[in-house]
Amino acid sequence: MSTWTRADGHAVSDERTRIDRDRVFGWLSREAYWSAGIPRAVFERSLDGAMCFGVYAPDGAQIGFARVMGDRATFGYLGDVFIAPEARGRGLSRFLLDTIFAHPELQGFRRWLLATRDAHALYRHYGFEPLADPARVMERPDPDVYRRSAAG
Repeated sequence: MSTWTRADGHAVSDERTRIDRDRVFGWLSREAYWSAGIPRAVFERSLDGAMCFGVYAPDGAQIGFARVMGDRATFGYLGDVFIAPEARGRGLSRFLLDTIFAHPELQGFRRWLLATRDAHALYRHYGFEPLADPARVMERPDPDVYRRSAAG
């Protein structure tokens, strides 16, 4: 487990014990368009099954998050990238992504994937591009799964 610190005191860490799970759950369940309404138990399982990264202010407060899912050998899916609204505009997304893509346990992948509605320019900087052959990628969407599980 490691921590990387910028000259201004902001840090990115892969130390799972540092993750402020309550804060991250709040962001993902109430503020992120891709996971609105996620049940707490599902959120907890999602962290347990991924390599997690936190972004921290100089005072130690968590101000960002991302996770990588995959086998740590050939494939990685980047998800739940989030910087708190009050911390945006400081280059923290790039700091977070620079750290993730340089992480020694995440090297040599044949493929990285992610999904984004509005951050294409950010991810292009890291070599992401639209699918070359979208017909080869399939999905099994269930957009109402969180709503159904909350009602059940």
